Amino acid sequence: MDTENRPVLTGLIALVGVAVAIGLLGGLAVLVGVKATGIGGGSSADGDSGTPATFRLPKPSDTGTTTPAPSGTTETTPGAEPGTETAAPAITLSATQQSVSPMQQIDLTGTYQGGEGAILQVQRLENGAWSDFPVTASVTGGSFATIVRTGQVGANEFRVIDTDSDVTSNEVTVTVG
Repeated sequence: MDTENRPVLTGLIALVGVAVAIGLLGGLAVLVGVKATGIGGGSSADGDSGTPATFRLPKPSDTGTTTPAPSGTTETTPGAEPGTETAAPAITLSATQQSVSPMQQIDLTGTYQGGEGAILQVQRLENGAWSDFPVTASVTGGSFATIVRTGQVGANEFRVIDTDSDVTSNEVTVTVG
């Protein structure tokens, strides 16, 4: 091959050769470092430890906590006397603003203990019935926050509802206008 007439090809071949050499040296350095520091906890890729790696989950144990009951129901607390009942967990909702201009931001925040990961649908009272507002919020760390905007002037009543369990919050009223 006449390399003097093809300098780009010669440069490309040299570049690939250098990249392969650097890759091999880097891989070897990582392998030596892993072996030297003991990363891998005794199991190795070549199987010289004699035992395969396993994943073990702890066995469930009774912690004395209960699973939340659906809205409007009650549940018995473990260890309590028969017939003793507790209320289901509640969603608390609050609005930062009590009065806003049309399309101004309304901050809705609240708590939902026991509702970790729940999706809450914002609803507005319209003509005596609750209608889904095009906004949702998710519960993280027992709390949630979202914003709504509306151009409907007058008193607007909002609440949130858990889309899975139908647990509802208290209502909050914000005056728009």
